[in-house]
Amino acid sequence: MRRLLIANRGEIAIRVARAAFDAGLTSVAVYAPEDAQSLHRHRADEALPLEGRGARAYLDIEQIVALALAHGCDAVHPGYGFLSENAEFAARLEAEGIAFVGPTPDTLAALGDKAKARGLAASCGIPLLKGSDGPVTLAEAAAFMDSLNGASVLVKAVAGGGGRGMRMVETPDALEEAFTRCASEAQAAFGKPALYVEEYLPEARHVEVQLLGDGDGLSHLWERECSIQRRRQKIVETAPCPNLDEDLRQALISAALSLGRTVGYRSAGTVEFLVAGDRFAFIEANARLQVEHTVTEEVCGVDLVLAQLEIAKGGTLADLGLTQGEIAAPRGFAVQARINMETLTADGGVKPSGGTLEAFELPNGPGLRADGFGYAGYATSPAFDSLLAKLVVHAPQGDFASALNKARRALAETRIEGVATNLGFLRKLFADPRLRNGQVHTNFIDEHLADFVDAVPDSASTPTQAGKSAVGDALAKTAAKSAELEQGPSTADGGDAALAGAKVDAVDPLAVLDHGKSGGASDIAAPPTPAVAELVKEDLPPGVVSIRAPMQGTIVSIEVEAGDGVWLGRQVVVMEAMKMEHVVTAQASGVVQRLGVRPGDTVFEGHPLIYLAQADVQAPASKGDQGQDLERIRPDLREVLERKAAGHDENRPEAVTKRRRTGHRTARENIADLCDEGTFIEYGSIVVAGQRRRRSMED
Repeated sequence: MRRLLIANRGEIAIRVARAAFDAGLTSVAVYAPEDAQSLHRHRADEALPLEGRGARAYLDIEQIVALALAHGCDAVHPGYGFLSENAEFAARLEAEGIAFVGPTPDTLAALGDKAKARGLAASCGIPLLKGSDGPVTLAEAAAFMDSLNGASVLVKAVAGGGGRGMRMVETPDALEEAFTRCASEAQAAFGKPALYVEEYLPEARHVEVQLLGDGDGLSHLWERECSIQRRRQKIVETAPCPNLDEDLRQALISAALSLGRTVGYRSAGTVEFLVAGDRFAFIEANARLQVEHTVTEEVCGVDLVLAQLEIAKGGTLADLGLTQGEIAAPRGFAVQARINMETLTADGGVKPSGGTLEAFELPNGPGLRADGFGYAGYATSPAFDSLLAKLVVHAPQGDFASALNKARRALAETRIEGVATNLGFLRKLFADPRLRNGQVHTNFIDEHLADFVDAVPDSASTPTQAGKSAVGDALAKTAAKSAELEQGPSTADGGDAALAGAKVDAVDPLAVLDHGKSGGASDIAAPPTPAVAELVKEDLPPGVVSIRAPMQGTIVSIEVEAGDGVWLGRQVVVMEAMKMEHVVTAQASGVVQRLGVRPGDTVFEGHPLIYLAQADVQAPASKGDQGQDLERIRPDLREVLERKAAGHDENRPEAVTKRRRTGHRTARENIADLCDEGTFIEYGSIVVAGQRRRRSMED
């Protein structure tokens, strides 16, 4: 192994590049157009541009394999997310003689399907939560929820991970909406809408065991706690798990090893559990490196990424000195805090942010580690996840409280300006005595939201200000009220929609905000600055109001069109942001005058989505009646019908004439003679060949 292509971006790409240097490998980064200014392309030995936009570029298997072959790369490290658990990707690389730095394709296939992984865990005798054995329909999910006698359920994507396509449902009447949103998110993120359901275990701790294998031998590197979450998204991780009964710790480790041995696990991976009292249950297995691998590295003194590379070269655990007997007990405690470009809202929502970093200063010193990719002058690209940096502290001699104290000071010394972050929230969290006393669980943040929502990020604090939430007016404005109705933009003549100014792939699960981004490489010291003001600075005539975007994100669908009546509370738009879909409802009634966006557009918070001529429009009397003509064809359905019709003979006269000149009939004419009217069903009529590397979509 000589040349390593890193099929990822941001801080993890930098982390892998550094390990590649230590392993004596040449590192080759890849970057999408939005990442032309990202630090990871400058930290690798070489960097190659990707075709395509946003996350789609990093998910293009054929393109990445082609780049690896063209540039002599004999190994690929997938990082985490993107293609890291894609069995097809691993198999394609192996077929080309390129090493995949991770588990085998068979292992990825066995553990990547979360429902199948449950069955595998059950075969190992590992306790499970009550749940379905495979994908379910809405009716089956409802029947399962009914069987729990009032308990809550989790709806989860079969091909899921990272909190995408997952929602907790407390009441039966909320199930249908959650099921719909989860299926849509799963389709967008993983290409599969299949869902399964699982019992929700309240006030449980989230504990995971780190595994490292070479295909024959398997070792554990103890456990981590990941209970501090907001809406199933991890925020703080700790190694080892504090206040964990030793017998329970050994039971968790034994279960994880049993599952890993069953599949002959190779490389780094984790097995995750929920723990409540002395009970534990399997959640899932992640056959990849985790975001929180850092805390395990600190307490165990093991470079997990370097170990992955050496195993991919053919090394064994014995060669690396990482057999179980050679791995020492954790030394002290390590804590990781994820610094995200986001703010917390009073209703428990999370609003992404973006902009140009004016200051980016992370602390350093003994026991401090910062994995990030920001720098002063960097225009962030919210086309991707909101993670900006991971601040890791290690207290080798102290207890858990010592590690929290070190983390609290480190957060106070962190200075980030120009982009709103969750620093204020983190500072307040680390000062909370309940965290120190171990009184936390996976729903802790959601249950105690009022204690943290006022913690808006501070741009530059000192240690004595740790946990406080001082903030200037400029940052306070970033937490504006969701879907606020304002007398906002319009034009005097009521012309074309005020489009957001950027277009992205509507099925991209992470695509948001691409304003002002350069399409090619440019000087790292002079990144472009996103433009926002012109999108929202107009005056509306009397009697017209706008429904505005509650956050920056991508427009997934629009439920109304010009002329439709809109009543108070009606669902009008679905947006995607922060890995989840968000329903926007009307805060006033009226008739749609015009739209401010189209599906696939990206918008900043406050951008006008829909313009209403104010009127008294009442909601329909029955739930099924939307107050519209039942014969009306929705705009999205009309577009599908029009695209299908484009392939009919009557709409392609030139092609038909060409067939006639050669004495031939069209395929549709032959089918009409062969089949009785109405019996022929056509599938895939608007599918195009996968030739986008040679032809445009217009072609």
